[in-house]
Amino acid sequence: MTDTLAQALSRHVAMRRFEDLPPDAIQATRLLLRDTLAVGWAGSAFAGLEAMRGGTLGGAALGPCDVWGTGGRARALDAVFLNGVAAAALEFDSLHDAGLVHADLVCVPAVFAFAQERHASGRELIAATALACDVTCRLALGAAEHTGWWHSSIYGVFGAAAGCARLLGLDEHGIAQSLGIALGHTGGTQQAIVEQTGLKRVQSAIAARGGAHSALLAAWGVSAPTEPFAGRHGLYARFERGGDEKIVLDGLGRRFEGMLSSYKKFPTCGCGHAATEAALQLAVEHALDESMIESAVIRISPYMNGIVGAPYSPADNPTVAAQFSVRYCVASAVARKRVGLQEIEPASALDPRLLAFANRIAIEVDETNSGKLAPAEVRLTLRDGRVLARRVEEVPGTRANPMTESDLRAKARDCLVRGTRPLDAAQCDEWLGRLDALEICADAADLFAPFHSAEPGGIRQE
Repeated sequence: MTDTLAQALSRHVAMRRFEDLPPDAIQATRLLLRDTLAVGWAGSAFAGLEAMRGGTLGGAALGPCDVWGTGGRARALDAVFLNGVAAAALEFDSLHDAGLVHADLVCVPAVFAFAQERHASGRELIAATALACDVTCRLALGAAEHTGWWHSSIYGVFGAAAGCARLLGLDEHGIAQSLGIALGHTGGTQQAIVEQTGLKRVQSAIAARGGAHSALLAAWGVSAPTEPFAGRHGLYARFERGGDEKIVLDGLGRRFEGMLSSYKKFPTCGCGHAATEAALQLAVEHALDESMIESAVIRISPYMNGIVGAPYSPADNPTVAAQFSVRYCVASAVARKRVGLQEIEPASALDPRLLAFANRIAIEVDETNSGKLAPAEVRLTLRDGRVLARRVEEVPGTRANPMTESDLRAKARDCLVRGTRPLDAAQCDEWLGRLDALEICADAADLFAPFHSAEPGGIRQE
């Protein structure tokens, strides 16, 4: 009898040991964990998260799981949600380009909290993360079309469920049950992105918590559908226009899809990165500033335009507006030679000089361009008559155009000196050193022990 897709994925998650992972998958997963944890550290200061922490934790007893960037700890499901919001807050997370899914946003908060609660080793944390991200990315790859659902939520919930079920010690059947239960937690569309609302940061956290809860429900004996993916009312039938199981299972156990994720150079939507990089290259090479620009044109695909091509209007939510405006990102690249964490802060996003410049920039939609993230072109006409153009074929941070280890460590440091509880240089060194040595960590619950708050309740108050 042929396995269902859920059975095949469950067996994959249940049987793989750390020793079965290829060395490049181990290294890639360690980098993914470091990047996500650092970005979440900075994201802990995101506007609205303090209220969420207060509302979520209330008078709850201190738990074993770190609330990133705060020095505090919480119960597992609470930590999953709060860390999920923090990881998504800055649009600085990784992206699996082919599947258009942010597996780390959903899987890392869930798996990390459960690893801490279960006192798992660093090796088991790496293995569970690699497998959770692999499941997420593979399911996204199998989608026949992109129909407006947000891949990170609707596929990430299954990866989170699988990774957490593994850490709970569930067998193949138990993991399959957790996947079936996760179908009941599936949801999240791109509407929050289109309207540039704060829900964009929260959707992945809802999915992370849903996946973690699914694993717990399976452990508690709740029965679930056996065909959550290919069933008549399963994921692919109801959320997408079909799915290809052969694509999902291609290379299963040999190629771990999470290792193919790219890392963001800019804390903004990836749909604008190619254009941002093009503008940045021109600005640096020609020592440009906005006063030298007579006119500017960004040429992007219809898909990119639908996500980041709207006129720049930052009044209601300046950070989100900046992150999802290719006009603003190109304007900042030209005027400031930088699009970093400082540039998405409200004061920078509301700068009248940049607002005026951004809205002088025109968008051309190239109907022949089917790319989701690249290519993109920027054309600048200078007041002295020169015309400068640059086309970027590969987004920075991808395997075709990778960031260096030095770049990635610098990114992590830039994140760690921010957040609710910024670290100093020596603390950054220790934090990074602990992630570098993750494979010899005996207990994930102790990973960030030097950074725990001694204050009552565990959450540092500002």
